Amino acid sequence: MEVSAKKRILSGIQPTGTFTLGNYIGAVRNWGLLQQEYECLYMVANMHAITVRQTPADLRRQTREAAALLLACGIDPQKSILFVQSHVPAHAELAWVLACNTQFGELSRMTQFKDKSARHADNVNAGLFTYPVLMAADILVYNADLVPVGADQKQHLELARNIAVRFNNAYSDTFTVPDPYIPKTGARIMSLQEPEKKMSKSDTNANSFILMLDDPDTIRRKCKRAVTDSEGVVRADESKPGVTNLMSIYSVFTGKDFASIESEFTGKGYGDFKLAVAESVISVFHPIQQEYQRILEDKTYLDDVLKDGAQRAAHIAAKTCAKVYKKVGFLQL
Repeated sequence: MEVSAKKRILSGIQPTGTFTLGNYIGAVRNWGLLQQEYECLYMVANMHAITVRQTPADLRRQTREAAALLLACGIDPQKSILFVQSHVPAHAELAWVLACNTQFGELSRMTQFKDKSARHADNVNAGLFTYPVLMAADILVYNADLVPVGADQKQHLELARNIAVRFNNAYSDTFTVPDPYIPKTGARIMSLQEPEKKMSKSDTNANSFILMLDDPDTIRRKCKRAVTDSEGVVRADESKPGVTNLMSIYSVFTGKDFASIESEFTGKGYGDFKLAVAESVISVFHPIQQEYQRILEDKTYLDDVLKDGAQRAAHIAAKTCAKVYKKVGFLQL
């Protein structure tokens, strides 16, 4: 295993449409901060995207857009490795070996497979069933120490840990067993229309999510239409999920705690509060949007970043893959 003074973190995001406000708060905004303390690899996970049928031209375009948006959000290619998953063949090469060390029963218990199968009943493909193994390969091929995970990915990380331990026991110490990385600050952002559900860009109601590239008027409109309640009081409470969700968003973008927010809007209605939430989001997203457009228009720069990232990632991954192939008995030339 390669030795680094810093612990290594791997994280990825699928290029299936523009990132939501929830993606930004839950993951992307933290990635730039992690660069100071960790050795970071950030992946545009386009191989995972095709478990659901994609339009090829759209997938290519969205992959570039996702990389540009990550750069605009503060990922520094001099400090981190930013790459596209399919540009590093070792992910797929390792996934086959790991699949042969994963039990059918383990995969059949994955709740996301059950959920996605229900949503895409016309395309319940083998990749949808086995993609947690590819996810394990993503992590283990870099011997990542830490993986940022949300509640919906904890089961997949646990599987990666189990596969690593099983392989190490069978073939001698090979993989780092990864731990979850829990950010010091973070909030689970819910749907603006159904605050009991997580915000998702796949939601059929466009008013339920804010996209990072939404223009100011769209952001204001979506915040204005956000579900609250009839009480008219800005207060965090389990019985007020819509208001609490908006307070979480406002807290992240302003740095104010809930007590300060409650005090700020004492005696004011939800109209003032929703407008303030919208303006706080706009103030952060507008400069990111400008930088995103600049990067996307500089095709040479973006291609160079992704080529360099792929080469650096492949250098690490190929070493791991070669070691694994030797251990399982594949003939070396």
